[in-house]
Amino acid sequence: MLKYLFDWFLFTSCFIAGCALLMVIQTNQLLQLQYDGTAYLVFVFFSTLCSYNFHWYLSANATSENIRVRWTQQHKILHLVLTGVGFLVSAWYFFRFIEHWFWLGGAALLTFLYSAPKLRYGPFAWLSRIAVGKTLFLAFVWMYVTTFLPIAIDNHHWNMAALLFCTSRFLLIYAICIIFDYRDRDYDKQAGIRSMITYFNERGINNLFAGSLAGFAISTAGLYFNELSVLTIVLLLIPGAITAVLYPVAKKNFSDYLYYFVLDGLMMFSSLLTIFIPNK
Repeated sequence: MLKYLFDWFLFTSCFIAGCALLMVIQTNQLLQLQYDGTAYLVFVFFSTLCSYNFHWYLSANATSENIRVRWTQQHKILHLVLTGVGFLVSAWYFFRFIEHWFWLGGAALLTFLYSAPKLRYGPFAWLSRIAVGKTLFLAFVWMYVTTFLPIAIDNHHWNMAALLFCTSRFLLIYAICIIFDYRDRDYDKQAGIRSMITYFNERGINNLFAGSLAGFAISTAGLYFNELSVLTIVLLLIPGAITAVLYPVAKKNFSDYLYYFVLDGLMMFSSLLTIFIPNK
């Protein structure tokens, strides 16, 4: 029963939607943003639920997953229902921020375009042949929704700390996405989905991963000079260190639980560490 409940929580994307919530909360806290944060959190949770269930509804034939694909194939109706519920609630809250329609519309478009290549007809199939920056694209969408958009809605905290925090979060997520793309590279090649990971050799992928984590560490350390405490900086760096340790393990162990719970969870892990401490 516990395994069934955990699989349900994980594979319905409730877990990843919760990760998005915590990441937004951390952005609000560390950058001291002032806006209708509660409404935005509801919007982010249900829009994430919508986009991920839509994505997995279209990914039931993926060969790089095991447990999750079987679960998805058995619960396709549930994925559709959650997609619909997520869409309706997030659409309702979209209008709570209608004055920011330009930034929110960008988030909706970017989110849809990530899953669009899995629609194997018309112009959507064409996207799979040009989506060389697939990994960059996904990392950017996550940074955009959990970091850039709250800053844009607040519109009073455009400063160096905001730039460094956006960069830090993007590069950590990008490093994690590289691991996912490494696992999926054979399936992506067969499906005609292009990415830098399908082009690079082993050494090139390792260098890309190392460069991403190095950039993450540098941009995070730079936040110290923008009024964040040493403790906060250390806590922000911990997920990057864990990601580096897990990299050789995840290249050999393709467990769905390692990827969709541990690696996905690393995106929000520092949020759990910083949420109870002063941000100065």
